[in-house]
Amino acid sequence: MALELTNLDSDTRECMAAELERDVASGTLYIGRYLSEFGVERYPQLLRNAIEDGTDGSLAEALSGPELFAESYQKRKPSGGYTTSKVPVTAPTTLAEGEFNRFYLRGLCLRAIAAGRQTIEIYRARGSAAPRPESEAMIGRRLEAAPLLADLREHVGVDTALGLPPGPNSGLSGRLAD
Repeated sequence: MALELTNLDSDTRECMAAELERDVASGTLYIGRYLSEFGVERYPQLLRNAIEDGTDGSLAEALSGPELFAESYQKRKPSGGYTTSKVPVTAPTTLAEGEFNRFYLRGLCLRAIAAGRQTIEIYRARGSAAPRPESEAMIGRRLEAAPLLADLREHVGVDTALGLPPGPNSGLSGRLAD
């Protein structure tokens, strides 16, 4: 199920594309750890296509193509050493939702700043049968756009200092605040 992103329109998409090109040019684009070599090559264009006229759902579908993800990966054992584990079947969806939402939030922050709007309001963009308490606590909260943008740029592919998005599959996003 795709995220319901309130302000996903041509203006936000244009800002998202600018943020993607910023990461590509600086070599800081987050590449999912489960992508195959072929997937690493294809990922930037698949993300670009979704930003131009798709959704996290269309990106997940594109990432589900053959040979884009490795079949297994090395995982460190708590006792030391490594073991081989299968890549989760949810990897394309998790990567697509997380990164599309991250670029949406970055684009939204750019848009808000350019329009003189200072805050982004957090809301649930995808329903959850068992929402995490830390996610629920964020709903309705307003974050300043400039610090949020800086945080999302700095903490690529990991949890951000400001806590948005709050971990993978949270279903939370942001919208322009009144």
